[in-house]
Amino acid sequence: MRTIPVSQITDAVKEMCIEANLFLTKDMEEALKQAQKSEEAPLGRSVLDQLCQNLQIAGEDSIPICQDTGMAVVFLEVGQEVHFEGGVLEDAVNEGIRRGYTEGCLRKSVVSDPLIRENTKDNTPGVIHYSIVPGDRVKITVAPKGFGSENMSRIFMLKPADGEEGVKNAVLTAVKEAGPNACPPMVVGVGIGGTFEKCALLAKQALTRPLDQRSEIPWVRAMEEELLERINRSGIGPGGLGGTTTALGVNISTYPTHIAGLPVAVNICCHVNRHAVRTI
Repeated sequence: MRTIPVSQITDAVKEMCIEANLFLTKDMEEALKQAQKSEEAPLGRSVLDQLCQNLQIAGEDSIPICQDTGMAVVFLEVGQEVHFEGGVLEDAVNEGIRRGYTEGCLRKSVVSDPLIRENTKDNTPGVIHYSIVPGDRVKITVAPKGFGSENMSRIFMLKPADGEEGVKNAVLTAVKEAGPNACPPMVVGVGIGGTFEKCALLAKQALTRPLDQRSEIPWVRAMEEELLERINRSGIGPGGLGGTTTALGVNISTYPTHIAGLPVAVNICCHVNRHAVRTI
């Protein structure tokens, strides 16, 4: 059994909230630069030039990549041989979010009640997902999610007979209806299978998979490639102003499901697909 003080979790989450809002991961940065080179529309290329310049300025001046610094989503993979001491794990994560957003001067966007709408003034609470895994380590993924793109997400409860074409049509429908509102070029996370809530979680987690890592399942990999090509033929383009780069990637995750169902969730993220990963 390995003992980890929850203060280590707090410190890591604080730093990761700031890091994720100031810097993109290397795969996202490379995808944007590649799109900048390959975009065929002059206006679309101009938009990508500005996005890359914005990314550089954010890093050099230590300011957020986007004014919407998101609601903090945290995935914790906790080794079953880990024992936490010094406090409650969930409180430690939220304390890390609070410190990260206040000390990092990041915009506080969370309200304490969905209808009363009073701002919590420290961006807590976050949305925290736990999984128990083998080992004595804790893997933390912090993924701040802005709501321009989050609001464009969809769930489709398809019939099994809808099959592969039904899944593809669902994803393309979600992207086309999102249009410019999701601040393209976007990353499209897709969850297929499970239940109503499971497919949504799969879609959210899919956004954190590096864009240069394709699915190991042959049919999933083929669908990711086909959907990316079809989305980029939609003409929505960077900033929704037209072009050949509407999406930088399509990441699909799957899970077993019921004989009577085919749930599909589409969680779209803007070009600022932010996440930071650490293992303690």
